[in-house]
Amino acid sequence: MAARTIEDYAAGLGDWRAQAVLAAAATIRGAAPDATASIKWAQPVFESNGPFAYIKAFARTVNVGFWRGVELDDPDGVLVGDGDRMRHIALRSLADLDGDHIARLVRRAVALNAEKGSPTLRQR
Repeated sequence: MAARTIEDYAAGLGDWRAQAVLAAAATIRGAAPDATASIKWAQPVFESNGPFAYIKAFARTVNVGFWRGVELDDPDGVLVGDGDRMRHIALRSLADLDGDHIARLVRRAVALNAEKGSPTLRQR
């Protein structure tokens, strides 16, 4: 059965990734308390004026991603990806989760959506 909540999503993982998903979700919620969270595209998605962040578990990593990742300041170089918009942080253990850094990225991503609208809408 498909996960309906972030907690269900995490429970289906059964290892360190479950803790990482829950910790990342708590960090995102703390930095963007007015955002909504739901399961979309089979992963937790956070929205404020459109989607701004997601969490996706893989076999060896948990990615915390940002729709407007290429527009985010990343002085520590932790965002990875080669697409034209999205970037993510690849967590390989719970210890890799830097809540302060993720919170800064979340606040900036929310601000970009407030300024530019949903990243899922075609810009003219």
